[in-house]
Amino acid sequence: MHPEYLPKIILMIGTLYVIRLLPFLFIRGEIKNRFFKSFLHYVPYVTLAVMTFPAIVLATDHLASGIAALIVGLIVAWFSGNLFITASCCCAAVLLTSLFV
Repeated sequence: MHPEYLPKIILMIGTLYVIRLLPFLFIRGEIKNRFFKSFLHYVPYVTLAVMTFPAIVLATDHLASGIAALIVGLIVAWFSGNLFITASCCCAAVLLTSLFV
């Protein structure tokens, strides 16, 4: 490992540790606020969506095929709910769109 990476790694470790430690220090009891509880309920889904959305659109050679896969994936997931069927339809959408672009 290169020595110039060490300060960056220490900074990342410190940042992650502080983010995980602060809630334990400041929130002692059960959270009773309905808004805050619902906010915390949706944080993992929003984080996953924010990380996944650019990868879906930009993973293909053409932007149009990525957008087509996103639209097809949303529609199929809404009606089916099956991950395998959704992924297969997205792959088919990318293939078909790439043939025409």
